[in-house]
Amino acid sequence: MKIHWHKRAAAQLYQVEEYVLRDFGERIRQEFMDEVEQATHALADMPTMGKIDPLFAHRRQTYRSIIVRRLNKIVYYVKGDALYIAAFWDTRREPKAQARQTKAVQNYSKRGKRAIGEE
Repeated sequence: MKIHWHKRAAAQLYQVEEYVLRDFGERIRQEFMDEVEQATHALADMPTMGKIDPLFAHRRQTYRSIIVRRLNKIVYYVKGDALYIAAFWDTRREPKAQARQTKAVQNYSKRGKRAIGEE
């Protein structure tokens, strides 16, 4: 299954990555990014492993989510043979506000590089 990161989700991941690097150093940043990559590959192998996210119950598309490293949430949906990462949230923030900000726009990383797990 092909993995696509929406532009906003990639930007959210990048912000968390920068925070981890700044506050915890390169080794922890690399561990964090490895966990994100492992999680996205696991989702590609078993896309129904995430729970259906109730914050998106009003949308036509079924959104699911998984927690990565206890403080981050990957929100995604499956369409055809592709998995779309719609958001990457810090779980310490107010969830309803984050849900309102999540837009399903089929764009990718703002840095113009391949996003984590994208094949």
